[in-house]
Amino acid sequence: MAQNKSTEGKGRGRPRAYDPQTALQQALGVFWNTGYSGASLDSIATAAGMNRPSLYAAFGDKHALYIKALDQYWETAHAAMQAALADSSLTLKQALSGFYEGQLAIYFSGDGQPRGCFAIGTATTEAVEDPEIREVLSRRLSQLDADLEARLRRAVDSGELPTDVDAGALAVLASSLLHSISIRARAGKTRDELTAQVCRAIAFICG
Repeated sequence: MAQNKSTEGKGRGRPRAYDPQTALQQALGVFWNTGYSGASLDSIATAAGMNRPSLYAAFGDKHALYIKALDQYWETAHAAMQAALADSSLTLKQALSGFYEGQLAIYFSGDGQPRGCFAIGTATTEAVEDPEIREVLSRRLSQLDADLEARLRRAVDSGELPTDVDAGALAVLASSLLHSISIRARAGKTRDELTAQVCRAIAFICG
């Protein structure tokens, strides 16, 4: 009878003492604040409330963990983007305003100094020598351009923009503005200052 109880206990195994999504979010925060190279597994494990063996078992090595964090960030950022761009009840000006404000909310979400965009702030540095990070960054930026272009083409179809506008070029301009305000946030510009810059740029894009 005692042997059966022992077997049952081993079969069930120990419950996880951590939530994977919470741990990944904590790891993302460390990468965001220090960059990929500056983040150590010890600092990530401490932030995630895990020891290094558990961290490795759950997510793999530091590089694999960073890729997971990068994907996690993009999914969050993209959801905020789509909430504005896919809303057919909004005018182009309203959609773009919501699009940029949603990202500014993320850029200024950290404690202390604003952190800007996680991808622009960390992945652009590593992409030079890391093919996998470069591929993820390139794919996600292309997705951003495509989402913006699709919204601008709908604005052309609805008569909000002239029929001869180059929607692809305008989309790249709109995404470049996003990267610019991310860098400026990290450089110390206030959210009010960046919101004012965004408003002027939207007025230019909308003609």
